[in-house]
Amino acid sequence: MAEEALRIIARIRTDFPEKFGIPRQSGRVAGLQAAIVFEPEFRDLNALRGLEQYSHLWLIWQFSANLKAGWSPTVRPPRLGGNQRLGVFATRSPFRPNPLGLSAVRLLGVEMSREEGPLLRVSGADLMDGTPIYDIKPYLQSDCVPDARDGFSSAHSQDYLPVEIPPQWLEKVPTDKQEALRGILREDPRPAYQEEGRRYGFFFAGLEIFFVVEQGVLQVVEIKNA
Repeated sequence: MAEEALRIIARIRTDFPEKFGIPRQSGRVAGLQAAIVFEPEFRDLNALRGLEQYSHLWLIWQFSANLKAGWSPTVRPPRLGGNQRLGVFATRSPFRPNPLGLSAVRLLGVEMSREEGPLLRVSGADLMDGTPIYDIKPYLQSDCVPDARDGFSSAHSQDYLPVEIPPQWLEKVPTDKQEALRGILREDPRPAYQEEGRRYGFFFAGLEIFFVVEQGVLQVVEIKNA
């Protein structure tokens, strides 16, 4: 039997045009909202019948920004400072034999658009704008294993950073995006192996956000239109 190619069923619409700044895992920043837009072939409301009975969804998607990078049997997880190698299957690295990602998101609702058909409004997504989605499945309570071990992720989990956004910069951020921005910054978007004092910038919601971390505090130093 011939193998069938995976089909893109939807793409996600988020406030992240680039990878830098996206939370490292889904669900970490609940204030981040996104829309799932189905491809024309799959804009059938019948395919979503009963979906609103669930509070959360699994998204199976493609690491589309890493397709040319190939894969490696070992990788350097940022949480380990980028200096220690682990097997790729012991991490969530995007450099995999099949570039597939898995994210759990909260379903906020199903909306109808005249131009794009049924849309899924979700929160907590960790995907770049335009990321292809291969499948959507309901999240079940049985998917949660309370006594599961997190491996190195648990041992190297980080506390949230204190965040300071001076009023002259905060007023440039739309009110409905301010909570999400604070959540992104509290997660510390920097690579784990970087030192304090360096200026970083990333794009979010049509803005370019610049920040530094000094003495354990993240401070926004400039926000401008992208």
